[in-house]
Amino acid sequence: MKTSVLIVGLYLTMTSGALSYSDDQVQFETASVKLSRECLYDTSIGPGSVALKGVPLKPILVHAFRIAAERISGPSWLETVCFDVIAKLPQGAKTDQVPIMLQALLANRFQLRAHQESRMGTEYALVIDKGGPKLKESTESTNFMRGRPPATLAVRRDGTGIKGPMTMDMLARALSRAGYGPVVDATGLNGKYEIDLMWVPEPAFGSRGPSASAAEPGLPVVGQASTPTVDLFSAVRQSLGLRLEPRKTPIDFLVVDHVERVPTEN
Repeated sequence: MKTSVLIVGLYLTMTSGALSYSDDQVQFETASVKLSRECLYDTSIGPGSVALKGVPLKPILVHAFRIAAERISGPSWLETVCFDVIAKLPQGAKTDQVPIMLQALLANRFQLRAHQESRMGTEYALVIDKGGPKLKESTESTNFMRGRPPATLAVRRDGTGIKGPMTMDMLARALSRAGYGPVVDATGLNGKYEIDLMWVPEPAFGSRGPSASAAEPGLPVVGQASTPTVDLFSAVRQSLGLRLEPRKTPIDFLVVDHVERVPTEN
């Protein structure tokens, strides 16, 4: 089923037209957008400014529309052509308004047009296993990394892992990047916990995750102290006392209808 997308606040809202943008929408005060010579994945989002250096458009779309990369459909170069985006926030703007500003920048500078589609698919609910959770409370601040999840998904020859202090919602989002499908938190747990999870990826999915060198910059990657011997679903149960429960449900996708490979000049 094809629906359209309207930019409202920080979320996608279904409406009767195509992705739309209004002039009174909050925008960056100034923004420089250029093709990058190399993909560095160097990002900084702080009070008053945004600096994305050597970043492909797909991660920018992920942040702008709050949607997992696996649910974005568009040209293959969205993951390989990198850009430098240096922008200044207007006075009084907050960092939680950055996604809507990125939406405006994508519409203006890349001529982005897209729509939202709902497709039936498998979603995994992260729930507490029968034996109860095996989680250690963390004292680490959840905001120590500019509001981004303080953990990353890393794929190595000996397995895949997630490591770092995080809430269950953060863990669900990290697990979503494993390539099996979207994961949502249904544990009911509100704390923040130390997560150290390793598993052997299935061949069909292992190649879809980011390589260790392509892991999110500035975030700790999993170590190689031990070699995992179980798959993701068993690892979640054995290490965390949680379970990934599959559910058939409509899943929203962002479909890119048009985007310019060369942005409008500064």
